[in-house]
Amino acid sequence: MSDVEGERIDRASAYGDGLFETIAIRDHKARLWSLHEERLRTGCSRLGLPCPPADKLLAQLEAAIAASSFSTEFATAKLSLSAGNSGRGYRRDPNADAVIGIALYPARRLPPQHYQDGVACRLCNTRLAVQPGLAGIKSLNRLEQVLARAEWSDPAVFEGLTLDTAGRLICGTMSNVFIVKESVVVTPAITRCGVSGVMRRHLIGLLQSKQGIECEVRDVAGEELATADEVFITNSQFGVLPVRACMPSRWQLGPMTRLAQSLAAANGFAECAQ
Repeated sequence: MSDVEGERIDRASAYGDGLFETIAIRDHKARLWSLHEERLRTGCSRLGLPCPPADKLLAQLEAAIAASSFSTEFATAKLSLSAGNSGRGYRRDPNADAVIGIALYPARRLPPQHYQDGVACRLCNTRLAVQPGLAGIKSLNRLEQVLARAEWSDPAVFEGLTLDTAGRLICGTMSNVFIVKESVVVTPAITRCGVSGVMRRHLIGLLQSKQGIECEVRDVAGEELATADEVFITNSQFGVLPVRACMPSRWQLGPMTRLAQSLAAANGFAECAQ
């Protein structure tokens, strides 16, 4: 490692000092943009980072979409916000500007069977550390998710669900989780760790506004997963997917899961249509 006097380093690569959003681009537009922008702004406030104006962020994203060398009818954008460059050490340069990065990728279409028949998950051994200061936001440091995802290579397993160090169910490596018990929809509180997904928030709002169904947002003990009547997962890319198994537990695809899929399909997530 160099100790050159006055050396400037990129804080994103050196410390994971920054935030990102993974945004679904559908029909050349950013889906759920307002929720992504709001979470990014919350993250900036939490981390003490300057947040560029919303219109500037959207303009840069739209410019990247327009300049893409491939079709953005069904694509994914990663928008990152780095704390920028500073001298070595953990203290930020208070005068450093945040750096916006935008990358576009073709999106992966999931097999229709995933939506129709459900997916298999596993319970990860990797536990999420409790850190309320980082709970909910998407910081550039994703090492816990990297470790959890490294636990399996079986292509039959779609996602890994994670607990925190106290044994509470939190979320998946790339998704949020909902359980249904006696027709009550529950999703874990994301107040100590984990990511509060924009699709999670979107669906909670749809259930309330379209169906009058209140979703319980609370601590969920890991043991509650096995006793659930239905389980489904959400994220901004695929919408809503039923979970048919998280060994040794298995679930039927129930009416609340189908309702969630139907609401998603009617409100911007055509992938979920059955």
